[in-house]
Amino acid sequence: MKQRSVFYWTLGFLVAAIAIAASFYFDDVVRDFIARHQNPGMRNFMRNVSRFGDWPEHFALGLILAAVAWWRGNKKWTRIFLSMLIALSIAGLAGRAIKVTTGRARPSVKSEQAWNGPRLSSKYHAFPSGHVVASTAFFGVLTFASWRIGLPCLLIPILIGVSRIYGGAHYLSDVVCAAVLGMLCAILVARFFLKIEN
Repeated sequence: MKQRSVFYWTLGFLVAAIAIAASFYFDDVVRDFIARHQNPGMRNFMRNVSRFGDWPEHFALGLILAAVAWWRGNKKWTRIFLSMLIALSIAGLAGRAIKVTTGRARPSVKSEQAWNGPRLSSKYHAFPSGHVVASTAFFGVLTFASWRIGLPCLLIPILIGVSRIYGGAHYLSDVVCAAVLGMLCAILVARFFLKIEN
């Protein structure tokens, strides 16, 4: 069992490292491709995805689901929904700390330096994507608790990530690194709060 666990952790680490390296490599290619393929209808759709894909909407959804599960007396699902909220909060705080510390300029900002160190202005809060880190952590916990329900829900953070890139708020690497950070937060919460070992 221990060897199997080490194998999966090593595999996960390698996949994450390759995905992160590739995302940084293709940052400019993806940004330029999207800039050339903008249209008003898609821009409006992606703007709405971004608007409703932020952490307050996720938090409100989690609170409603936890309240319904508690009202129905379902301890298992109350615990799962509360764990999703905890993962969302941890991921949000971690993402926020990294954003302020790294000071990466958004693709839409004309800046001589991509990385500017500690900054409070949201123009320099590209890395990582706060929308994606929160959504991935939130639905990641659900996936570990019930993969049949959670796995299709992971399409939501993917769509949110695409919307953030399309709107010029983030680079590809901001979104990929946010997804990795969100999944790490989900794993930690699933292990310690839901006692899911595998």
